[in-house]
Amino acid sequence: MTNVVITGTGLFTPENTIDNDALVASFNAWVDAENARHAEAIAAGEREPLAHSSSEFIVKASGIHSRHVLDATGILDPERMRPRLRERSNDEPSLQGEMGNAAARQALEHAGVAAADIDLVIVGCSNLERPYPAVAVELQALLGAGGYAFDMNVACSSATFAIETAANAIRAGNATRALVVNPEICSAHLNFRDRDSHFIFGDACTAIVLERDDLASAQARFEILGTRLVTRFSNAIRNNAGFLNRVTDSDPQALDKLFVQEGRRVFKEVCPLVAALISGHLASLDHSGDDLARMWLHQANRHMNDLIARRVLGRDPSEQEAPVILDRYANTSSAGSIIAFHLHRDDLAPGALGVICSFGAGYSAGSVVVRRV
Repeated sequence: MTNVVITGTGLFTPENTIDNDALVASFNAWVDAENARHAEAIAAGEREPLAHSSSEFIVKASGIHSRHVLDATGILDPERMRPRLRERSNDEPSLQGEMGNAAARQALEHAGVAAADIDLVIVGCSNLERPYPAVAVELQALLGAGGYAFDMNVACSSATFAIETAANAIRAGNATRALVVNPEICSAHLNFRDRDSHFIFGDACTAIVLERDDLASAQARFEILGTRLVTRFSNAIRNNAGFLNRVTDSDPQALDKLFVQEGRRVFKEVCPLVAALISGHLASLDHSGDDLARMWLHQANRHMNDLIARRVLGRDPSEQEAPVILDRYANTSSAGSIIAFHLHRDDLAPGALGVICSFGAGYSAGSVVVRRV
């Protein structure tokens, strides 16, 4: 069996940040304007007044304090409340191609690998900028990588599903080095006028270099001991935007064309699914939660992460064992667990065991067990 190792990671973080106070001020200004506009209907009992949000509510519900976004001014404008991003011409790099290029070059530098030596590029994320040509093929050209490239979408689990796909390609001899890139522009699919979710997402892009162990030159590397994936259909997290909207004559601006979720249901159904996935995966490798030094979990909600880690470890996790980055990045979909891995891996001793785990819409969940070499 060919050993596959992770030798480099990269992270692109947008310069713009929005803290909870600024986001709440914008949301509440819109609420006040809407309630004033419908004052007569509200007074007549024909319409419920919209409720304010608050920074305290956001932190209590999610653990999020701020987020990075590609554009802040459009989001914070109560009359717009969505990012304002310039349309690119066909001859310019796409937004996701540009983000991916920045994160990928950092990952390649960390791995000590030239772009020309990459023979597989996978771009995995919740929402792709366009159906075709594939963003991955564009990124392959921007980098000067070889081999082949393709896009994939398994929502928040796209990174771990792509890692398994890349690792399997290397083990099968179809690639020697692979690049997995996760360019997430989550602010573009978020309804900033929904009190229950207007705070959830941020933007970021991550990149991971995987290689055959015998070819790797990086001193710091993580051997992939195993991967395990699971899917189970659910409508609890959904986005109905798609190319059929125009032929079904549906409203392209309808709320269901953005991120929609039943938060409480997701919490109850996903947490046991993920905890069982990780525990079962560890057991199949003759390990248990007691053997884990680090859990790099999907960064969607602090309460979900705490519960999953508690079920796997059998006790409350420490900040070192289950690092949190969503307090300052918010939910960055598939990039979240990789941001946690990127920022919280260098202190692990050789031989230390860890798990990268992502989970989300589908439902889908992926577990990647690694050992520091």
